[in-house]
Amino acid sequence: MKKENDIPACVARAMDDYFRDLDGEIPAGIYDMVMSCVEQPLLEQVLRFAAGNQTRAAEYLGINRNTLRKKMAQYGIK
Repeated sequence: MKKENDIPACVARAMDDYFRDLDGEIPAGIYDMVMSCVEQPLLEQVLRFAAGNQTRAAEYLGINRNTLRKKMAQYGIK
């Protein structure tokens, strides 16, 4: 199982790869790009861990249940 402190190193490696792959191009919209790549699978995995219980999943995520439902609709998660 990955340790929590492995996550920042994983993100740093991914961003290093991204910047290297730009090959001189100017980056734009990095925050939105990363969030769109991470948020949907995060929500799906937490919902799976919570056995589909949206109230529990929202608690695990530290967000309001209505916010979770809005994000689920945004990503087409049922």
